[in-house]
Amino acid sequence: MSGGFLAVDSGGSGLRVVVGTAGADGRGPLGTRASREPVRTGPRGIEPGHLMDQLLPMVRALTTETRVDRFATVVVGAAGLATLGDALRAELPDALARELGARKVALVADAVTAYVGALGPRPGAVVAAGTGLIATGTDLARWHRADGWGHLLGDCGGGAWIGRAGLEAALRAHDGREGGSAPLLARARERFGPAAGIPGQLYPRTDRPAVLASFAPDVAACAPGDPVAVEILRAAARHMADSAAAVCPRDGEPRLAVTGGLLKLGDPLVVPLEEELAKRLPQARRTAAEGDPLDGSVRIATDLATGTLTLPGDDAMLWVTTATEGR
Repeated sequence: MSGGFLAVDSGGSGLRVVVGTAGADGRGPLGTRASREPVRTGPRGIEPGHLMDQLLPMVRALTTETRVDRFATVVVGAAGLATLGDALRAELPDALARELGARKVALVADAVTAYVGALGPRPGAVVAAGTGLIATGTDLARWHRADGWGHLLGDCGGGAWIGRAGLEAALRAHDGREGGSAPLLARARERFGPAAGIPGQLYPRTDRPAVLASFAPDVAACAPGDPVAVEILRAAARHMADSAAAVCPRDGEPRLAVTGGLLKLGDPLVVPLEEELAKRLPQARRTAAEGDPLDGSVRIATDLATGTLTLPGDDAMLWVTTATEGR
């Protein structure tokens, strides 16, 4: 069997791959593989060689399993593409043509694959809330993004932001300053040990955002009886609504979805978030996400393969090219 597609989701937790077929006789996704090793980032940004080293063994196994032996269309959704994707754009299309026979290659920011997975090719906005936070929107003429600037400069309202605010309130209580929270201090001591040792457990860590985000569930757990925790989560909801409002189309009734693991915090965050979104975006139609970023990568691949892709192109967000080398 030939003429298949390959859809890839490359993120902080590893690499996921789907092989399938599209077109009038297409059967959709036929097989999937995953790796827990994230693609490395080096001086040139995301490393295309490391991505290919992981990708090719999974694709070869899927070729045997699915009998799809050529990939006319390849879509790679990658975290960090907008700012760290120059090497991928320079090298990956020809590498995929050489190794897999790919003719059309799309390199897509993970915010866009999250958007398409959640809403499909419709105008609207998606807030992706996990350790970090980014909002993406489109009117189908161009892409808009807000935040996603990392835990030092932004990601306001995300898990690391909530965890950092909770730990600040804990240390305020330790010092006897206003704005402190005794319940959060108790939780911080349970998780990290004595308050004086908390900075030493955070500042040297290369995974500092994840460590900060690990305290977000503690903030949510304290909320029922702690007004400080309640206000932290209310502030997070306001930040999330701010980002959604910055990217959501103004005309019509755009769709609006919120995705990501942060929603697992439950009512202490979700209730104020729904209130803030209704206040800021009364014209938007709230909807549950249809799927995840890998589903978005598959949707883009099938639409690209069948010539029905209606999403706007963008060098940083959704870049489609025809490879110059084939087999």
